[in-house]
Amino acid sequence: MAPPKKSKKLKKDAKKLKKRKIKNKTKSGKIISTVPVDNKAVDSDWWDSFWHKNSSSPGLSIPSDEAEGFKYFFRVSKKTFDYICSLVREDLISRPPSGLINIEGRLLSVEKQVAIALRRLASGESQVSVGASFGVGQSTVSQVTWRFIEALEERAKHHLKWPEPSKVEKIKSEFEASFGLPNCCGAIDATHIIMTLPTVQTSDDWCDQENNYSMLLQGIVDSEMRFLDIVTGWPGGMTTSKLLKCSGFYKLCESGDRLNGSAKMTFEGQEIREYIVGGFGYPHLPWLITPCEEDKELSSAMLDFNAVHETARSLAVKAFSQLKGGWRILSKVMWRPDKRKLPSIILVCCLLHNIIIDCGDRLHPDAALTCHHDSGYLGQSCKQIDPIGRTIRDNIAKHLRDTKSSYSS
Repeated sequence: MAPPKKSKKLKKDAKKLKKRKIKNKTKSGKIISTVPVDNKAVDSDWWDSFWHKNSSSPGLSIPSDEAEGFKYFFRVSKKTFDYICSLVREDLISRPPSGLINIEGRLLSVEKQVAIALRRLASGESQVSVGASFGVGQSTVSQVTWRFIEALEERAKHHLKWPEPSKVEKIKSEFEASFGLPNCCGAIDATHIIMTLPTVQTSDDWCDQENNYSMLLQGIVDSEMRFLDIVTGWPGGMTTSKLLKCSGFYKLCESGDRLNGSAKMTFEGQEIREYIVGGFGYPHLPWLITPCEEDKELSSAMLDFNAVHETARSLAVKAFSQLKGGWRILSKVMWRPDKRKLPSIILVCCLLHNIIIDCGDRLHPDAALTCHHDSGYLGQSCKQIDPIGRTIRDNIAKHLRDTKSSYSS
């Protein structure tokens, strides 16, 4: 059925609102053009309309409780949603909302714009499908989502950055308390964001080991599965070890400007410097500790180390499963994305992942992927082993053994 036509009066009112721009000052003193509107002209009851229209969608297990239903559709609680709106509000009202009018002729509120963007990122559904659920067109979904991405990328930077020394100490304490690993600052992993590309843009660089066109995302997480550092934008045809070496994090660590805190002494007086843990696909370095190869006979201490290491490393695996499950635009095959814009989409999804944690919120239990975040991809193996890194790994294994002995005696 065709959407109802706007009445002449509504069209005239909308046109007047576009013309009546006034100038205001933002908190930063910047002069912006805004549109003076009254409540009747703004689509402020968007949630009631959305819930009434979508709460009984066939084939979906939508909670009957509205608060849980809100989180089901947008991945965040109403409180976290309001916080996100506060971050981007100034940017979303600072430009005249040209064309951002729903089928009833009312301007889209900031809240409805944020809801549209979150639903697009959370569901990974087509712009047409998302638009239909809100009563707006495909072009509006496209415009609103990109405006939101640009705004949050700028306004939420503080939610994804390498922590201050005091916070690093807290992270290390949490890793040691949870896993027994001394001086561990995080866990690293990488995943593929799969896409289709126009024939003119395809190349072997973007074609990965499973013959998919993809973009890589590398992330380092803390003990709460919060992303501390990410790198993306690189072709899926690269190995994870090469991606690491192309990252700013690698350069900072190699120059001594990161993971450079005080060393921890073992029971035998050996020093263990700060490090992160990663899988077999990464080089074994003084600051990146990988498991010991299991193709040779291992001591009981090293077998125990491998088990502890895998448990700690799995935090990064779980974080990516939550990221790609919560923001399913990353787990579905993207149809011809702009490769210049895709890194921003990925970054914003990581920011939203962190905002949920920082706000004390939790993903809906059914949101995370039930399978591995890189399902279908075989594990990679890097044979590079730094001698100093091997010594540090041995010292960690001995420390775990001695700690275990001290508890049992």
